[in-house]
Amino acid sequence: MSADGPTIPSHAVPFDAAAPRTPTPAAPGWTWLALLLAAAGLAGSLTAWNKVQTMQERLAQQSAQANAQAQEARTLAKEAQEQVLAANARLTVAEARLADVSLQRGQLEELVHNLSRSREDTLALDLEAAMRLAVQQAQLTGSTAPLIASLKSASKRIEGAAQPSLALVQRAMERDLERLRQTQSVDTASLLTRLDEVLRQLDELPLQNGQPTTAQEALPPRHATAPRTDADAAAATAPSWWQGWQAQGRALWGSIRAEAGDLLRVSTISGPEAALLAPQEGIFLRENLKLQLLNARLAILGRQYTAAASDLGVVQASIGKYFVANARRTHSVQATLAQLQEQLRNNQQPSLDDTLTALANATARRE
Repeated sequence: MSADGPTIPSHAVPFDAAAPRTPTPAAPGWTWLALLLAAAGLAGSLTAWNKVQTMQERLAQQSAQANAQAQEARTLAKEAQEQVLAANARLTVAEARLADVSLQRGQLEELVHNLSRSREDTLALDLEAAMRLAVQQAQLTGSTAPLIASLKSASKRIEGAAQPSLALVQRAMERDLERLRQTQSVDTASLLTRLDEVLRQLDELPLQNGQPTTAQEALPPRHATAPRTDADAAAATAPSWWQGWQAQGRALWGSIRAEAGDLLRVSTISGPEAALLAPQEGIFLRENLKLQLLNARLAILGRQYTAAASDLGVVQASIGKYFVANARRTHSVQATLAQLQEQLRNNQQPSLDDTLTALANATARRE
């Protein structure tokens, strides 16, 4: 059975070959179906064509956009390349400038270092000159005040400069300052007064080969009139001829005693130099000793205490060699000279040895 009706087997119907077939008209449903299908195909074709056209347009637009973007990208790439080239050029210039800046910085650092060293050297030289000037002032005045003031000022300058290399110098200054504060100043006026007293007593010292001063004062002058006594006053009432004889006898006796004292004199001489010294040469000896004492006085005024002590030692040795050692004035003069020498040796000229040595070492290290 088909869709049009039931199927009749072929053996059941007699075959009539001669009978003609007349065409049967098509059914109306199939026609409309074909038309619908054709319309649907046409519509699908149109739709597909429209889609293809739309896709082509889109592809064309996208291709145009891609071309535009590619052109823009090429333009941007070219600009970027130009910018890279410009950046490379600027980088090269910047590197050159950086090299110049680095070179200038190195030169500046070297200059600053040299200036710092020059400043340290200048400060050290200024301090050394100030210290030496203070030492000269102290030698002229005999006072430690210039040294103390100079050390304080130099210490403040080092603190203000903030130079670590001068720390050793500052510590040396502190040591010298502490030592100067404990140093006792020399009483120059007292030394000169005692030296003048020795000069005055030098003329009164007795020589070993000369007449003692006390004996000379004890003896009456030659041909001089003896002092009047009670016996002379009593004899004034005697006759004049008797008084004349007594006066002549006393004068003759005094003259004999004086002549005997000049002819014979006994003294003790301890050294051969004093024995060979003529009595009239004692004046030159005393004057020579006075010159030695004056040299010592000038040395004290010049703050040359070592030279002054040496001159006083020479005078003391000469007095012990040529003058009577047991005399009271000799003992006094010798004791004074010994005290003066001891005082001069114990009060040497103040100095700044530690500070000057530290400054010299600091300057040598920088060189």
